[in-house]
Amino acid sequence: MIAILLCAGYATRMYPLTRNYPKPLLSVAGKPVIDYFMEQLMELDELRSVHVVTNHKFAPFFEKWQRRWLDKNPGAPFGVEIHNDGSTEDENKLGASVDLAWVLNRLPKASRMLVAAGDNIFRFRIKPLWSQFLKSHTHWIIALEETNPVKLMQSGVLEFSKNDRVIRLHEKPQSPPSTWCCPAIYFFKHSAVSILNEFLKVSEQTDAPGHFIDYLCQKQCIRAFRLKAFRFDIGSIEDYRKADRLLRQETLFQN
Repeated sequence: MIAILLCAGYATRMYPLTRNYPKPLLSVAGKPVIDYFMEQLMELDELRSVHVVTNHKFAPFFEKWQRRWLDKNPGAPFGVEIHNDGSTEDENKLGASVDLAWVLNRLPKASRMLVAAGDNIFRFRIKPLWSQFLKSHTHWIIALEETNPVKLMQSGVLEFSKNDRVIRLHEKPQSPPSTWCCPAIYFFKHSAVSILNEFLKVSEQTDAPGHFIDYLCQKQCIRAFRLKAFRFDIGSIEDYRKADRLLRQETLFQN
């Protein structure tokens, strides 16, 4: 069982903050964005390794983070590896789906995998979802309820069949088919690897991973965990400052 964190983007919308520093390592309420997810991964049964995919420009930052994280967590039940995809700037980036295929095709076969974007802070527990996924025979994704039509049109929105199977994921739809959006966290069986390689041969939509999810759900069964929960998507400087402010307030309240 492995986890893959996609951290190879250049976050151009957040310049100058991210011009020379990776977004997943920005400090939010006193710790890097990526650390929130790592804390959740520490709870997962049977997870043996975590693979962080980054680019050549930011690889040294992630390697430094890796050493620091392992020093702070000497009893971690899994190893952490950094993978440099070789890209050097936004103009020659590979895209999230290409990065995912690249790292999966160079790793030993994993029966189950958890894949997530490195710039999200999920405000729901992953462990119970992971446990249910391990007992199932299908792929799973997350469905978060969103009633704001503007936000829906800026998201990946899910369409369901009558038996609650995911049948489409619509990226930034003008007419959203539901009020359920799909954040970038996915639970895959190994069979997703061959479908991903097939997808990359026929599609030019290689950046936003939602396009692959849309392709996969038309090939194999995908179920969704429907949650009335929240996540911070660090997509802009405004989003970053909001997450920092709210999580600092939460920490103060807890203390």
